[in-house]
Amino acid sequence: MNPFNLISEDIVNEIHEFNEKLSKGYKSLSDLGEIHVGVSEKEAVYQEDNIVLYHFKSRTKNQNPVPLLIVYALVNRPYIADLQEGRSIIQGLLDQGVDVYLIDWGYPVSADKYLTLDDYINGYIDRCVDVICEKYNRKNINLLGICQGGVFSLCYTAMYQKKVKNLITTTTPVDFHTKQDLLSHIVKKIDIDQIVDTLGNIPGEMLNATFLTLKPYTLMGQKYISLVKILDDKEKLMNFMRMEKWIFDSPDLVGEAYREFIKQFYQQNRLIRGTVKIGNDIIDLSKIIIPILNIYARDDHLVPPDASIALKSYVNSKDYQSLEFPGGHIGIYVSRKAQNIISQNISVWLEKHNQ
Repeated sequence: MNPFNLISEDIVNEIHEFNEKLSKGYKSLSDLGEIHVGVSEKEAVYQEDNIVLYHFKSRTKNQNPVPLLIVYALVNRPYIADLQEGRSIIQGLLDQGVDVYLIDWGYPVSADKYLTLDDYINGYIDRCVDVICEKYNRKNINLLGICQGGVFSLCYTAMYQKKVKNLITTTTPVDFHTKQDLLSHIVKKIDIDQIVDTLGNIPGEMLNATFLTLKPYTLMGQKYISLVKILDDKEKLMNFMRMEKWIFDSPDLVGEAYREFIKQFYQQNRLIRGTVKIGNDIIDLSKIIIPILNIYARDDHLVPPDASIALKSYVNSKDYQSLEFPGGHIGIYVSRKAQNIISQNISVWLEKHNQ
């Protein structure tokens, strides 16, 4: 018996259609040209080592009087917050009259391997805040931290609260030992000292592979099968390729800062215990009393909601608000509904708290 006779005609047709789309798709991919990311006009206003402080050009006549500094994670690139027209949190904020700045950490080189969290938080972030404060003749600004950048923002605020008027955290882990935190479970048993001592800076490709394996079927298989369905739609294909460019645009991570972060936060969960040490300072979240808006993603596989929601239990802000976004870790920044939900909620909240 010929086993192929057992295959239904529908399956044969589906395979034939798939192969035809795949064949035509090669041309679509080759015709795409350069993949452009980042849509909002900006200028560099401060540079130090590999970092650049950018100021985004206003898109409205009336602006919020208090500038907002976005602190991104050291992993991947910050243009995920300004990916493309209509899918940009930064563009949404600008359209709401928010005056936006952003720190771009750049691409670390081997000579940077000894930089510590102290260098990043007490050094680069603090100097960027000072640059903005001096420009506006202000004593404080608003701070928005994204993922690991939110952790940095919490640490910074705990040390320099007089320089932060309002704090916004998005997809920010606080309790690193929640039950659903798969990344934390993986990292707990890793010998970080051996990795850093051997490699120096941590290759971005290695970190990226770790994140992809958290959802291997979805992120390493299914999405590429689904790609075939949109190969004849240039707009959807460009959207897909922009995301691919961001995912695999992974800077190396500075060795010493990586060692400190994994040990103190992921392995020892010291942020909620009030024992994180940054330079000569001990980070005590209970010292934070300024207004806080904490935004988390309901379906986040990298920073589970419980890990973010925990923040309320450890700060002493009497003006604390949380917002759940119905999506995942990345969708909170790039989906079209995010531009409306997230940007508008942030701008309304800032308008109320900048009085």
